[in-house]
Amino acid sequence: MAREASAGSGGIKKALPRFQADPEQGLTEEQARQRLLYGYANENISPPTKTVGQIFKTNICTYFNLLFFIFAVFVVAVGAYTSLTFLPVVFANTFIGIVQELRSKRVLDKMSILASPKATVIRGGRRVSVPTDETVLDDIAVFAGGEQIYADAIVVSGQCRVNESLITGESDEIVKNPGDSLTSGSFVVSGQCAARLDKVGRECFVSRLTLEAKKGKFAGRGEMMDSLQKIVKVIGIIVIPLGIAMFLQQHLFLEQTIRDSVVSTVAALIGMIPEGLFLLASVALTVSIMRLARKKTLVHDMGCIESLARVDVLCVDKTGTITESKMELKDVEPLCPDRFTAEDIHSIMCSYCAAVGGENDTMRALAEFFSDLPEGQPQDVLPFTSANKFSGVEFPGGTYLLGAPEMILGSRFDLLKDRIEAHSAKGRRVLLLAMYEGSIHEPVNSYAVFPVALITLVNAIRPEAPKTFAFFREQGVTIKVISGDNPLTVSTVAGEAGIENAELYVDARTLTTDQKIKHAVEKYTVFGRVTPSQKRKLVRAIKRRGHTVAMTGDGVNDVLALKTSDCSVAMASGSDVACQVSQLVLLDSNFASMPSVVLEGRRVINNIERSASLFIVKNVFSLLLAITTLIISVPYPLTPAQLSLVNVLTIGVPSFVLAMAPDKNLVHGRFIKNVLRRALPAGITDYLAVFASILIGQRLGLDNDMLATTTTVIMGAVGFMMLFTACRPFTVINRILLITMLAGFVLALIFLRGFFGLVALPGKAFWMLVIIIAACVPVMCRRGSRSRMLRSDDRLRCHLLQRKQMGRPHLTGYRNFDASDGQHRQEPACLDRAYAGGGRHRTDCDLSL
Repeated sequence: MAREASAGSGGIKKALPRFQADPEQGLTEEQARQRLLYGYANENISPPTKTVGQIFKTNICTYFNLLFFIFAVFVVAVGAYTSLTFLPVVFANTFIGIVQELRSKRVLDKMSILASPKATVIRGGRRVSVPTDETVLDDIAVFAGGEQIYADAIVVSGQCRVNESLITGESDEIVKNPGDSLTSGSFVVSGQCAARLDKVGRECFVSRLTLEAKKGKFAGRGEMMDSLQKIVKVIGIIVIPLGIAMFLQQHLFLEQTIRDSVVSTVAALIGMIPEGLFLLASVALTVSIMRLARKKTLVHDMGCIESLARVDVLCVDKTGTITESKMELKDVEPLCPDRFTAEDIHSIMCSYCAAVGGENDTMRALAEFFSDLPEGQPQDVLPFTSANKFSGVEFPGGTYLLGAPEMILGSRFDLLKDRIEAHSAKGRRVLLLAMYEGSIHEPVNSYAVFPVALITLVNAIRPEAPKTFAFFREQGVTIKVISGDNPLTVSTVAGEAGIENAELYVDARTLTTDQKIKHAVEKYTVFGRVTPSQKRKLVRAIKRRGHTVAMTGDGVNDVLALKTSDCSVAMASGSDVACQVSQLVLLDSNFASMPSVVLEGRRVINNIERSASLFIVKNVFSLLLAITTLIISVPYPLTPAQLSLVNVLTIGVPSFVLAMAPDKNLVHGRFIKNVLRRALPAGITDYLAVFASILIGQRLGLDNDMLATTTTVIMGAVGFMMLFTACRPFTVINRILLITMLAGFVLALIFLRGFFGLVALPGKAFWMLVIIIAACVPVMCRRGSRSRMLRSDDRLRCHLLQRKQMGRPHLTGYRNFDASDGQHRQEPACLDRAYAGGGRHRTDCDLSL
């Protein structure tokens, strides 16, 4: 049987015969090389990063660059060459965008190579590990628990349980035997099998699904990028009819020359265009991704950076997050030493571990201890599942179960409850080894169970865990521990790690309804014996409370919750599927990296909000002024050169510097609302001041050049007041920035007046400027002071309300972390009466000391 496939990169289309390789031998190296060469490789249809050509294209071929090109053509056509000063800013923006994306591509490509999923295939009778995109058609691939199936395949030996929830939405585990098909995109829950790759690359199911989804759906950008996109679209539509109307008004009604009409119209339109705003956001996010990459964190989805900034609830697992992933056997306690001696138990466990294999961390720890040669051959094996929480093996001499005591003993759990809880109170994981008189593939009959031994294991608490959780506590981020282990064990470990309210725990088996889950997320911190579907329900319930939820995980049982959370974080040492579905991957698998990851998200979003307000001030001012000049029929008072002077020194350079500054404050509110709240007062103040100068200037008999000069100075003054507010709290860099930009503006007014079309002002114009600027100072300073008070009050209100929603309403003399100065401060004693109603939050506090 022959088949022609699409060649891969550099490949040649050529039909090669299908080959039914022996499961023990696989393809030869030569056969694999031919398939790789002729286009039968499992190539990824979605490259992790843009190509160099795409980077240049997306930064050069933009709508606003097209508008600026048209403006430049008109300006050159009328010979107003000094009005082309806006072009260097456009070129600089484009150049910065290209350079930053190229730098990011280099960093991320290196990180992607380190984090790329690996596949185990059999070639020439040997097991070899290769990148998944180098596997080929007819390869014999080995799939084990926790691995994602990367191509459509047919099982040829072994048995495994597969979860197809990422494809079908159903979390049922399906047993796959020889002859059954495996669908790409699903993942192996337990067991191990060898399978022949039947469809690879573009032909496999997950690739076809991805291509179909790309036809009509774009990846989510997050609320901030969506808001910026809307701003850009609205302004892009407005400028065209407004530009035509302004030109006709300036030329036909005000009888200005074509040259002056073109210059005035271009100046007005340039002022309305936030030429650097979208670039600023993209560059800031790109730089953020690079910074995270240097901290061994791989970002799969740029949109998660915004989610990181808003995270106020962090859900973690016990194993791999609070504790080390590696488990160690602590003790074996015989329960019936007269019938099963320690030697008998050791022999049973050696045979049991050999039959089940090292399919998870628990079995690997047991197999390391019970490593002697098995004495019996298994007749049937029930792999461990997160739903059952136990596994089973049937031997000729009897059947044995191993797993969670509650799940195996059922209604008879009270017989061993005291013993088990004594171990759990020490933070140990307890397994029950039991003999069973029944079928391992039917529901367990607790009265057919004979307890043999309690086996306890321990995970050492990560040394950095207490410090990490202390950081989140200071930052007002609530920790929820969601684990499949015994709730008492998890609670003990969480308490030792310093998690606040770790003593509030619940057994998730009692949470049988959505209503109970809803109340539980308000009351409890630790959730034990949680199934994968319950993890997802818990995350959903927390999100419904209005919180932004980050979920960390490393196992197959975390996948559903990871997909549901606002920001998913996986440990690279965990299962392949967890890494593939997560937005962030900690390549060093170190939970201590999370504070820096969260702070990076806060830094970039807060700074983009702050810098974006500078751009919007100019846009609001220019739009209002353009509409006013149309209505009252006065010449537009500015030229492109004068606007460029103000834009570069009060917006362009400062916005990029401020976007890289440190900022640890929790992000509150909606992006567009926050930006407009900062920008509208300054934009309206700017407009009113300039409009007043035009009216007064005409009364004083000032000519157009003098009006342009006064308008430029007023715009600069208001811009520097806005920049002064944006630079708070002042750092050395912020002070240098403000002084440098102000000095540049003053020097331009003195020494470059001719280049920017400015003139010397008579005394009456000078005093008019002084009065108007002085009138702006209290308005801008009062706004900045009030903004800082609101930010401080918001932090207090948010913290109190969060405690109310998380079931901790009363708080007295707590310590709050003020990120503006990096210092701890004691807050006044408060009694929180926060409540939610009608979609609004209110907090009344007694602030008396």
